[in-house]
Amino acid sequence: MQKLSALLICSSIALLTSLDLKADTLAAWTFQTSASTNNIIGTGKTPASTQTGILADIGSGTASAFHATAGSVWSTPTGNGSSSSWSVNNWSAGDYYQFSLSTIGYTNLTLTYDQVGSSTGPGRFYFAYSLDGSNFTISGATNTVLVSGFSAGTTNSAATFSYDLSAITSLANQSSVYFRVVDANTTSIGNGTVATAGTDRIDNFIVSGALIPSAVPEPSMLVLATLGGMACLVAVRRKH
Repeated sequence: MQKLSALLICSSIALLTSLDLKADTLAAWTFQTSASTNNIIGTGKTPASTQTGILADIGSGTASAFHATAGSVWSTPTGNGSSSSWSVNNWSAGDYYQFSLSTIGYTNLTLTYDQVGSSTGPGRFYFAYSLDGSNFTISGATNTVLVSGFSAGTTNSAATFSYDLSAITSLANQSSVYFRVVDANTTSIGNGTVATAGTDRIDNFIVSGALIPSAVPEPSMLVLATLGGMACLVAVRRKH
């Protein structure tokens, strides 16, 4: 009876272990493929006040952007450790980059992105999220953006901003969620006033999440549970 109880306990522990939430990439905009660059530098797309239809390079999602100035010029200069990022000039307070995706089946979201700019580009941005694309909630403090700092061959970790959104349960298992990186004010990176030619660039916008465990474990999970239970039982037998 003691051995049977030990086996049941071990199997339960192994099953719970196999159900641990593992982070997966839901969507990533790295600006290294035509999916994310065609609508930025494509014919008739620059200059313009808006950008739309910028697909994720990894996973499924769509990015867009808005500028109050119609003459904004969009481009794909050197990224953070890569050949491309997403850049634009003519910034006004309230202008933004936007990224949208589905989180169906996922919870415990986390998010990172890289951002730098020129000395006369906008120096203060805030991050916000929404469930409807209209009503946004600011998350965290206003970020201070670095001057330049992107190189094709070197990754600048100081230019990375990270958000743990796991406590915001409303973002989990939604058909659409929206994230914005918004110009907070007219202060430039050099602590002057943002100039018309001042630029900001964003790269490696990555959204990750943990798969919500289903009521019935997948076969692979059952195998892991069985193996874990067997290993635990062996340890119990050796102990006795």
